[in-house]
Amino acid sequence: MEILDDNHCFVCGALNMNGLRVRPLIDAPNQSATMRLAIPRDFQGWQGIVHGGILATLLDETCAYAAKGLVAHVVTSEMTVRYKKPVPLETELLVTATVVSRRRKIIEVKGQIEIDGELYAEANAKMFIVAGES
Repeated sequence: MEILDDNHCFVCGALNMNGLRVRPLIDAPNQSATMRLAIPRDFQGWQGIVHGGILATLLDETCAYAAKGLVAHVVTSEMTVRYKKPVPLETELLVTATVVSRRRKIIEVKGQIEIDGELYAEANAKMFIVAGES
C-alpha cells in the first residue's frame, strides 16, 4: 500500500480549509510528538465543549506522528480513548504522544490531552506499520 500526503489531512493538511491545519512536532530521539492548539467553536459538541470525536482525532494524529519518529508510514490499527472531563473550546490544549513499545508491525503509543498540566483525555493506540517499512 502506498501512502501519499496531498496536504488535505483533516488535522495537519495545509490545503484543507475545513480542517484544523496544525501539524504535530516529532521528537524522534524521545519517540514522541506534541501539538498545541485551541479548538474553535466550529468543532463543538455541547455548548462550549469540544466534540469528543475531535479529541479522539487529535489523539490519533499525535500518536501517528510519535510512531513516525520510528518509521515513515503507519495507520491506526486500534485506539482506545478515555475522556476524563469536558474540554472547553478556545482554550490552549497540549496534546502529547509517546511510543511505549514496538513489536514486529505494531507500534504501541500512549497519548494525552492536557490543559495547564491537568489531564482531560488519554488514549492507547496500536499503529500498524505499512508494508515496505521496517
